[in-house]
Amino acid sequence: MPGSPRLVSPDQLRYVVHLPVLASDLDRARQLARAIARSLRRLSAVDPGETTVSEEADQGVRHRVFCDRLVGERGRCVLRTDHDGLCTRRVTR
Repeated sequence: MPGSPRLVSPDQLRYVVHLPVLASDLDRARQLARAIARSLRRLSAVDPGETTVSEEADQGVRHRVFCDRLVGERGRCVLRTDHDGLCTRRVTR
């Protein structure tokens, strides 16, 4: 908001890229978001675990795409949010 004090200095500012991609329902939106996030995961600036989807008309309500629970000391679960079984750091095909 204009006039609000900044919590970080200008050299510490970060920006988030919002890339609108349309899907016909929540399940398809999550599938598409997982595919996009996984295809970009090699880029150091991409954090797939924070991927969310929302309804076009209600973008303030976001649905997580990945479980993202801690696995071991340095990893995160790469499975969908509602997966069955144990968390894992690798997707099995």
